[in-house]
Amino acid sequence: MAEAAVRYFRSNGAAGAVAPVEPLPRPELRCVRDDERAPVGPAEFRRALGEFATGVTVITAPAPPGTDTPAGFACQSFSSLSLDPPLVVFMVGRTSATWPRIARAGVFCVNVLAAHQGELCRGFAVSGGDKFANVSYDAAPAPAPPRLTGTLGWIDCRIHAVHTGGDHLIVVGRVEELGTSAGAEGAAPLLFHRGRLGQLGG
Repeated sequence: MAEAAVRYFRSNGAAGAVAPVEPLPRPELRCVRDDERAPVGPAEFRRALGEFATGVTVITAPAPPGTDTPAGFACQSFSSLSLDPPLVVFMVGRTSATWPRIARAGVFCVNVLAAHQGELCRGFAVSGGDKFANVSYDAAPAPAPPRLTGTLGWIDCRIHAVHTGGDHLIVVGRVEELGTSAGAEGAAPLLFHRGRLGQLGG
């Protein structure tokens, strides 16, 4: 769909150029006052949105200077965003202790998890501690982020933009390099559905 949109804009503008798109006005944002009821409760929101199955990734970043431990967290709120330029997006909670380390690094890797990597995902979903203990990864030289072993694929990115979105941040990354892992062809992805990890047909 993104590819078709790029072709459409190019065909309606100058040769080889993308026609300008008029920006939409920003919506008015405000907090819910104490005397107002939020339109949807958190439990109801989680239950309904839990019907939408997503893939699971681990976002990693290189270790800060003077340390040996990289940063990383489990993330199912990841998606492709743009074909031209190549952009991806993930969401992270504002209270995340890992996000400041990724932000300082300025780069990150999206590791797409395979169905057998449920325990690996759970390890990166906890807060605190050394999440990389006993985890095999490609210790690429800084400033490259680590690529976890056994994943379906990896996407190296540079932080392109960060936007606010309620209690989360919307992080846009520009893709620098990407690929699939050896032996990943035909392997099943790890999925998150109704609050549980699973796989296709599982």
